[in-house]
Amino acid sequence: MHLTRRQFLQHASVVAVATTGCATVPTAPDALIIDTHQHLWDLASQKLPWLGDAPAVLRKSYRTEEYRAATAGLNVRAIYMEVDVAEAGLVAEAEFVLGLATAGQTPTRAAVIGGRPDAPGFADYVKRFSANPRFKGVRRVLHSPATPAGYCLKPEFVRGVRLLGEAGRTFDLCMRAPELKDAVKLTETCPGTRFVLDHCGNPDLKCFRASRPGEEKPRHTADQWKRSIDALAKRPNVIGKISGIAASLTPGGGAEDLAPAVNHCLDAFGPDRVVFGGDWPVCLLGATYQQWVTMLCQIIASRPAEQQRKLWSANALRHYGLKV
Repeated sequence: MHLTRRQFLQHASVVAVATTGCATVPTAPDALIIDTHQHLWDLASQKLPWLGDAPAVLRKSYRTEEYRAATAGLNVRAIYMEVDVAEAGLVAEAEFVLGLATAGQTPTRAAVIGGRPDAPGFADYVKRFSANPRFKGVRRVLHSPATPAGYCLKPEFVRGVRLLGEAGRTFDLCMRAPELKDAVKLTETCPGTRFVLDHCGNPDLKCFRASRPGEEKPRHTADQWKRSIDALAKRPNVIGKISGIAASLTPGGGAEDLAPAVNHCLDAFGPDRVVFGGDWPVCLLGATYQQWVTMLCQIIASRPAEQQRKLWSANALRHYGLKV
């Protein structure tokens, strides 16, 4: 069934999720969702340099109370994902979210903290938090101007990523789609580290459809992106995160625009190596949290119920050793 964006807006609720045919996200309170990509930020106490150029919808605080409202009616537990704070705020961010996760009074139950694998003090930084089992991994955003192509292959960066593997922590790959070949090399060079590919590898959704008048050309072809995803999926130390791409939807877009990327990732990585990520509040650039869940639910509705359950929760519980 083809739904327009207006129809999604009308039906983005828990009832809509239930009626899409997605067997594992009904209104039942035990239909668990593990959101492996939850962002939180409070501009009263944090500096996020990248927000200066971000759309207005993101230039405000998004805290636990807003997250609860965004996920109302869904049984969600979350893994916090670092928000690219100014480097001076990394320790404070990590201490705050790990404290939040340890307390267990909010949906946040674990965290992937920000870090600089190539920094001289990275080993001490990781050691500082290693006693906390809620510390699951590190991410350094690799799609910013500060990280040009090839940045993650610098010897000092590779050394830091290997250290994460030795510490039993993951590294999240969040990078430009044309540079996924660098990610493949990094995962090969660091076989002892577990990697999580964020946002389906950040594909340009335009590559999956016919161009529109006046529209910029996609940054890559569908085949180029697929080859990169397939190469990463062949690496046994990589899992795929179905997240992020809802933020790229243009007005009028819907599940049919997301399906090519989602389905290819699900098929490439297989049912046991994929996890769900909300990417809230960044997802608001294209859809609300509820709309994203509804669209994903529609996309996977024809897949076996057990595979759906693995995507929504079971795989994340296993891969992250999460206790909820």
